[in-house]
Amino acid sequence: MAEFGIRFFLCNIFICIIIGFLMIAKRALKNYLTSRMQFNLWFLLLGILAVPFVPFRPASFTQVLALLGAWKNVVSSNVGTITEGFLTPSTTGTIKQMNDLALSVSRKTPSIIGLILCGIWLVGILAMVLFVIKSVSRLNAMKNSALPLQNKTVRILYNNCLRELKIKRNIPLYSTAFLKSPIIVGLFNPRIYLPIHLISDFNAADMRYMLLHELQHYKHKDALAGYLMNFFGVLYWCNPCVWYALKEMRNEREVACDTSVLKLLDESDYEDYGNTLINFAEKVSLTPFPFAAGISGSMKQMQQRIANISSYKKPSVFRKLKGLTAFAAIGVVLFGLAPMLSTYAADQSRYQWNISSDKVSTIDLSAYFNGYEGSFVLYDLKGDTWKVYDMEQATLRTAPNSTYKIYDALFGLEDGVIAPDDSFMAWDGTNYPFEAWNGNQDLLSAMQASVNWYFEEIDKQIGSSAIQSYIRKIGYGNENVNASLSSYWMQGILKISPVEQVELLTALQNNRFGFVPENVNAVKNSICLFSSEGQNFYGKTGTGRVDGQDVNGWFVGYIETAGNTYFFAANIQTAENATGSKASEISLSILSDMGIWKE
Repeated sequence: MAEFGIRFFLCNIFICIIIGFLMIAKRALKNYLTSRMQFNLWFLLLGILAVPFVPFRPASFTQVLALLGAWKNVVSSNVGTITEGFLTPSTTGTIKQMNDLALSVSRKTPSIIGLILCGIWLVGILAMVLFVIKSVSRLNAMKNSALPLQNKTVRILYNNCLRELKIKRNIPLYSTAFLKSPIIVGLFNPRIYLPIHLISDFNAADMRYMLLHELQHYKHKDALAGYLMNFFGVLYWCNPCVWYALKEMRNEREVACDTSVLKLLDESDYEDYGNTLINFAEKVSLTPFPFAAGISGSMKQMQQRIANISSYKKPSVFRKLKGLTAFAAIGVVLFGLAPMLSTYAADQSRYQWNISSDKVSTIDLSAYFNGYEGSFVLYDLKGDTWKVYDMEQATLRTAPNSTYKIYDALFGLEDGVIAPDDSFMAWDGTNYPFEAWNGNQDLLSAMQASVNWYFEEIDKQIGSSAIQSYIRKIGYGNENVNASLSSYWMQGILKISPVEQVELLTALQNNRFGFVPENVNAVKNSICLFSSEGQNFYGKTGTGRVDGQDVNGWFVGYIETAGNTYFFAANIQTAENATGSKASEISLSILSDMGIWKE
């Protein structure tokens, strides 16, 4: 809840920006958008307001296009036959020893600020719910006191209005002394309530216009809009921009209904309809009930509606087409912004993988991951194809742990902190829990023993600003290093998915980063686990240890053969015993069974 409080607060800032964009777009395109289109645009905003609460991250626009373009190329979800069960890798010593050493970090306690924000939000929701309950109670009291309309003249006029709008449903009509303006209430069982004073001061033309207006609310299902507006008003009670937007939406709902009525009338009747609103303005008040729709409104809203009536012209086909184009353009922009508002898995955000599905196939490796939640990603360079076990986990970002040291070493070489022929660092005498760390190091020994202090010293000399630049240059995961230089790549805020691990290894092997070739080769040599004629094996493990428990295990690397190169990444997660060593054991079994790795 604490994390949600922070994320929801940030979402509200983005929502204010989106509302500002929508208001500007509506104003700029108002000559192309009909009144009904302008009102319907607000439903796109309601969809945006729902995003922070949905239990998944919405797909980006580019992902949807890719999905639509490739729907015919869906590949079988099971490629090849993999032997079930665990196969223990050979322990003949042909692969260089992979030391899997990791320090434990403490899980951060929930942010007190987040808890406070979440608490205030929940208290506000409770207050709003009580207010809505009170308003609904008043509405029910009015409904219980209302009587079926007895005035035959008004009933005849009402039936004519139903026929004019081709509404076959019999919507009950009631009279009440507790209203100043007509309203329609109910989503599934709608009813129209007329004030007694309007019936006693009966004017046929005015009554017809008002009844047509209320029936247009029914015809366009505006009761649903009312429920949605009240629902999001409660959820976003603390956001004044949302409240302003909902107020504008209510106003434009009435304008859209006015326009729908005008479409039924002759041009000579437009002035009479406007005069009805003018004559009626002194008698109306804002609808006092949360789920009702009526002809009433504030004086400012009335002025806007009358101005709309005076300038109304029935839209041409060409204007409708331009309006639809403008509506679609605004919708595309808002749709593209939706993923920014997702609060789902914020600390392990998902990589939005944009790749044609005919290059990707899923493969069942569940037998190898018995007891672990995880994924395995394999990329065949020559065939330009991917095999993925558990797509959800393969695109989910998590802490890279010691696998990040591959790139940290590269940054140190590029920045001149170390050099391919001089990577020595002296031990400062600090006593570490692993004997291999208590001594002088060079790049090869530090990578093999995964010596934290060696890479922390590289970070210290590079500086956080330069590290951030390098991270962005290579596009490493979520590119977030705004934390302590001693922990950001452990169980900190820097996160990466298995798919991204494979993409980065491919870029490293081909030096698509544009770094000095000697530096890239030095890094490759430091992670070389096996080398023989016709076959080279490169890899790095990583273990995430939290409060003494191993919760996150990595093994990433690639295998060069005589005719091809295969890149892979394995990640496992569980409450305990999820180590890089276990991830490497699983990976070697899979690669061996696939015939890619032969000891």
